Order: sequence, then structure tokens, then C-alpha cells
Amino acid sequence: MADIIKISDATALALHSMVQLATDPQGQSTTAEIAELFDASRHHLAKVHQRLTKAGLIHSQRGPSGGVGLAKAPGKITLLEIYEVMEGSMLCNPCLFGKDVCPRTDCVLGALLPGLARQVRDYFEQTTLAQLANESNWGKTTK
Repeated sequence: MADIIKISDATALALHSMVQLATDPQGQSTTAEIAELFDASRHHLAKVHQRLTKAGLIHSQRGPSGGVGLAKAPGKITLLEIYEVMEGSMLCNPCLFGKDVCPRTDCVLGALLPGLARQVRDYFEQTTLAQLANESNWGKTTK
């Protein structure tokens, strides 16, 4: 469906890693620990964390007591911010051919794509890490 949503492995790792940090009681973890949780390459996640650090979404500290943690409160970080650090601007181009203006006046999919594109962007723009952390079972123990 054209450019409605594109989520690479790196972006999926960024999103999951950030939610994990938001649910972590210590507020900090190592890249190796997070990579193990998601059965991901530590080196790939380290590159993802470098991008998130450069963008100011996480902080990183080296050394024995080091690790990564959120640079802002989880309620101040939206999924759209994380997505755009990893993928660039989320475009709401509903055309299957990637055109700004359809050469036809009646798209074969009607109003589906514009509405879906807007819904996806709105969700990413309005959803914070705090919301996802509160809704998740990550880090919560069950008895």
C-alpha cells in the first residue's frame, strides 16, 4: 500500500527498545540486555541506539555502570518522533503509484487510502511511550 507505513527492522527495534526503557524500573538498561530480550543482533541495536542518542531521545553512558536510558519523560516522546528519526518524514501519500495528484478522478480504492494514511499518522503522532508502557505487561510480574 505505497507509503502508508514502512517499518524497517531498525525502526521496529527502536520502537520496542524505547518502550522497554519506558517500562524498566531502573530507567536504564544495556544494549546487550535489550537485544537479548528481543532476540536481536546486539550490533544492529547498538547502531539503532546511536541514532536515537544523536536525535536526543535516549542517553548513553559507557562503562561498567553504563547503559542507555530515555533522555526525556516517556509522556513527552511520541511514536512519530521515533519513527521519523529512523525512517524520515512519515508521508501521507495515499496514491498507490506515489503521485501527489492522481491522474484519475476516481481512485480504484476510493477513500480508503487517504483515510487509512491519516489514521496511521494520527496514531503515531498521538501515542506516547508512556501510554504504551502503561498498556503493556512488560516488566510486570504476574502472581
